[in-house]
Amino acid sequence: MLAGCGGAGEALWPTLSGSDPASPAKPAGQRIAAPTRIEIPAPKPSAYTPRASMPRADAAPTAMAAAAVTGEPTGTFVGRKVVQLRSDLGKLQNSVGGLNTRMDRILQDNAAASKRYHVVVAAMNAKLQIGTTPGNPVMVKQWNEAQQKLEQIAESLSRMDKLSSDAANEAGLSAWLLDSVRATFALSGAVDEDHRQLRVLEDEVNRTVVLIDRLLNELSEDISRQTTYVSNERRNITTMSLAVKNGELYGTSLVNRAFAQTQSLASAAAQSSGPKPGERPLVVIRFDRPDIPYQQALYNAVSRAFERKPNASFDLVAVSPKTGNAARSALNTTQVKRYAEAVLRTLADMGLPANRVKLSATSSPDAETNEVHIFVR
Repeated sequence: MLAGCGGAGEALWPTLSGSDPASPAKPAGQRIAAPTRIEIPAPKPSAYTPRASMPRADAAPTAMAAAAVTGEPTGTFVGRKVVQLRSDLGKLQNSVGGLNTRMDRILQDNAAASKRYHVVVAAMNAKLQIGTTPGNPVMVKQWNEAQQKLEQIAESLSRMDKLSSDAANEAGLSAWLLDSVRATFALSGAVDEDHRQLRVLEDEVNRTVVLIDRLLNELSEDISRQTTYVSNERRNITTMSLAVKNGELYGTSLVNRAFAQTQSLASAAAQSSGPKPGERPLVVIRFDRPDIPYQQALYNAVSRAFERKPNASFDLVAVSPKTGNAARSALNTTQVKRYAEAVLRTLADMGLPANRVKLSATSSPDAETNEVHIFVR
């Protein structure tokens, strides 16, 4: 009872050049055509770097170089199709490079904002730990800066969503391009060189498909992780605002403490209809004088309740003394309800969901002053 408590291209074919090694003797006056020269470029950097080898936030963004599929046009109908498909692949690879650059930029911005956010929050916690004045303007400024950095991290979620949508569009284009390359093999009128270039082209398109899929998977993981992180930190920063207001350190949000100890929460429907006769309350706050500093003791008591019972819910009962005439009793009832509403707002500021608390009022001949009782369910 508390009284008055307050994240290669491959050369598939060799370079053919020089003279024909097994050519027959050249008849007099006969010209021999120069051999066809086919050049396959050296391996190029990957269009996208896996998260395991992602550069640090302060490193330059991963470069994207289109792995060009070269070869002399053959002049056939299929050869002209190869030229067009090669152009489409180049555009696709350039687009993937742009997506990768955007991803790197988002990661760098997140790292910078998150670093600054935690530096500011750590400084605030250190100051609150040793105590400070209520509403300290320096801490209010720090809290505003921390909230600004957290909102920058939250804003990056919309950038990730847009990036994921654009990557999905490129995935559709890459699938169409792969189907087109494979269908071109079936066209008539091709020479061996056409099919040779098509095979190289197919390999490059397959590689690009893998890179886009990898980017989409990592974006999905990042969005999920960032959403949870921002949600939890918003609760914690709300709790921090109340601590700054009162100059006392409460700790992390009550609801986050509960989430850390259980994967599923009990439904609000499991709440009981009210305290049973003779049941002992978890906390009794007696409002026998103005400005009762009950917040810290209330936070500690509710935190311990969550440690014992992670799915706990609470009955918050406004108790007025059953003394004096009818007018006095009505005044007491009105006043104690206001006190109970203030306690309920304090619990919400600490991160306790509204559906975990049931509010009621009663009067008791045993109460000497207006009181708020809190029972655990």
